[in-house]
Amino acid sequence: MSEVVLFEERATTDGHRIGIATLNAERSLNALTLSMIRLLHDTLLRWENDPAVAAVVLRGAGEKAFCAGGDVRALREALLADPENRHPNPDAVAFFSEEYRLDYRLHTFGKPVVALGGGIVMGGGLGLLVGCSHRVVTPDTRIAMPEITIGLYPDVAGSWFLQRMPARLGLFLGLTGAPLNAHDALIANLADHVVPRPAFDAVIGALCKAGWSDEASANHASVSHLLNTFECAAHDALPPSPVARNLIAIHQLMNRGSLKAVARALASTAFEDPWMAAAARNFAEGCPTSAAVTWEIWRRARNLSLAEALRMELALSVNFCAAGEFSEGVRALLVDKDRSPQWQRATLDDVDAEWIERHFRSPWTADDHPLAHLV
Repeated sequence: MSEVVLFEERATTDGHRIGIATLNAERSLNALTLSMIRLLHDTLLRWENDPAVAAVVLRGAGEKAFCAGGDVRALREALLADPENRHPNPDAVAFFSEEYRLDYRLHTFGKPVVALGGGIVMGGGLGLLVGCSHRVVTPDTRIAMPEITIGLYPDVAGSWFLQRMPARLGLFLGLTGAPLNAHDALIANLADHVVPRPAFDAVIGALCKAGWSDEASANHASVSHLLNTFECAAHDALPPSPVARNLIAIHQLMNRGSLKAVARALASTAFEDPWMAAAARNFAEGCPTSAAVTWEIWRRARNLSLAEALRMELALSVNFCAAGEFSEGVRALLVDKDRSPQWQRATLDDVDAEWIERHFRSPWTADDHPLAHLV
């Protein structure tokens, strides 16, 4: 059985090393499992504390995906296999808490981390990409946070980074799961560089030839300069940006004051742009609880730190697992594939304030929260 994450260290010309981590589950589009999360976290911790490791590269095996998200089918199976229906479910706590701990480590890593995000980048994969200091995409990269379709919400620090997009774009993406291309990713602050996929090996080679400093800021600047030398031609191949042509319309749609007003606007607007029309359909077919919670997250998370946002998300995630919409959404989309989920709360009118509040209630005190150590 092959290793689910491959780790390599390559020597640099000045005596340092570059750590390379490759998600190695090509058949599942490098979907994150708990074992992958643990391996990544522990190795990143070791590399961060090793003064000889100057920088890290994170990539996915194969040509199709960087990472298509978390292994939600396996999580659903674990939830259904719990005869005691425990809350919080231990498998859910382990998966989400350790995934968020990994995301936090990437966001706060003291050395350059270059994510080579080619192909599909979704859900938990986007959590990895966004956390890296240098986020590289390719002209064919496809990004989405499609959790509304499976009865979840944009997690992996989505409550934090969606706030940092222009013109309420983050709220729109959370409510609709609309896909983004590489051009969109630059506008949405989800990527820093666009590099042709065939140049990935050359990027790693250039990192090995670079001169490295003892100062982190100097090394970050050097990596940015290095990546800029690879991306000029790639910019010429960028696809047109649906986000760019619709950004003002998105702001107007999302700036309605209430979720029901947004829902009416999405339902009543005759969109000429097929990307916008598809986003509106996705919202209409998505989980009403997910939409309502995502709207409330947008209100509550505005001034949260990254650590506070992740603590909030962990409570949300285990509560979604307990409430049942998540298991039903995964069944309909990924297991039976009938695309006909039977939501407990079938419309927004069925989602009352108490139901929303239930999803935010933490099953832990501040001191015993699994992510209490994040600061």
